[in-house]
Amino acid sequence: MSVKDNPAPLAETPESRPLRRNREFQLLWSGAGVSYLGSRVSAIAYSLLIIWTTGSATQAGLVTTAALLPSLVVQLPAGLLVDRWDRRKTMMCCDAGRLLLVGSVGLAVAFHHIWLPQLLAVAFCENSLMVFYRLAERATVAKVVPSGQLGTAMARNEARGQASGLIGQPVGTFLFAAVRWLPFGVTAIAHLASMITLLFIRKDLRVSEQDQTQRIWQRLTEGFSWVWHQKYLRRALGLIAGSNILFQILTLAVIVIIRHEGRSPATVGFIVAANGTGGLAGALTSGMWMRYLSIRRIIMTINVMWAVLMPLIAFVRNPAELAAIYFCMIYAAGVGNVAGLTYQLKITPDGMQGRAGSVASLLASGTNSIGALAAGFMLAAWGAKTTVLLVGAAMLTLALLAVLGFAGPKAKRLEAALGAGVVRSESSRRRRSKANDVVRD
Repeated sequence: MSVKDNPAPLAETPESRPLRRNREFQLLWSGAGVSYLGSRVSAIAYSLLIIWTTGSATQAGLVTTAALLPSLVVQLPAGLLVDRWDRRKTMMCCDAGRLLLVGSVGLAVAFHHIWLPQLLAVAFCENSLMVFYRLAERATVAKVVPSGQLGTAMARNEARGQASGLIGQPVGTFLFAAVRWLPFGVTAIAHLASMITLLFIRKDLRVSEQDQTQRIWQRLTEGFSWVWHQKYLRRALGLIAGSNILFQILTLAVIVIIRHEGRSPATVGFIVAANGTGGLAGALTSGMWMRYLSIRRIIMTINVMWAVLMPLIAFVRNPAELAAIYFCMIYAAGVGNVAGLTYQLKITPDGMQGRAGSVASLLASGTNSIGALAAGFMLAAWGAKTTVLLVGAAMLTLALLAVLGFAGPKAKRLEAALGAGVVRSESSRRRRSKANDVVRD
């Protein structure tokens, strides 16, 4: 066996180019990151503005409800339209609309003309545009990133989202304390910056040619039907929906436990910070796990991990221990979010990305309100400890369903056929390419 002394350098292809040198992805990632950070800054400012101006928790709740409502009522039509419209124009229009909406609140606050109906309308419309933007941006990732790098790209996107939440809320609080209109002004500037970055993306972001004669109802039904017929995607969404209900119940139960222990609200903030840090760490290290574990194994592992950790909360009272448990659970969630999004993007046709994403988001996140409602009744009827143990039992059931649904040769073969198994790193692929330069005698 002999090796070439000076092998010719491999020509760089889109598949071999690292993401850090993918100009289109970097522009998309950074612009969306600034936009999401701005939205997090203004989100906390709405509640602070109402509480500090009127002292009414009821009005603050109304504004929060208006902000959350688009996740339920706008997801499906947004997915439908994102699959018909030019995604660059869609994102730019969303940025422009949010700039004007948030800017109007900033002006109203600066001139001391705060009006509840305006805040309700702006909160609803701004978050409706956010739904459109998020679906279009997620679908665009599959346009600017090769299939083999989707796992790494989604890991960076998830880390960006976690970091936006971790940084945005304290920044929004600080800006509000300095000058009350400032969080809204900063958010408006963030949307302007995001809109500008989209102008520099050279890639054609128009949707692939598709049948435009279908009626809206037919196209919407097609999205539901497509997701339903993806057996393993359907199972994964079912597990996510179930676990989201349990996490909603668990979150309220932990607050009740902390209150009953006579601890301050700062303890809740400490655990929330652990949540954010865990999610960020999970997203940042998800690429490592996806190099060693297939996506289906990640799904099984995180569900089993949650089934082990959740019941422990019934017996733990030390804030540091509670924070550690939550850190581990949300760390696993960060890894799982990246794996799930990567799988969905890989198997979804370009013309179906918006609808599939909206259906998946609705099925996965629409159950949050059910969990919040159930939490109140369960805690009132059985108390925190029993509620947490029931949550643990339900999570054990989900973990068993995850193992039954994703283990076995059929799931393994399908995953391999879709290319959604272990995600190889750039360095690993390059070493394999260089190994091909070895010449056998």
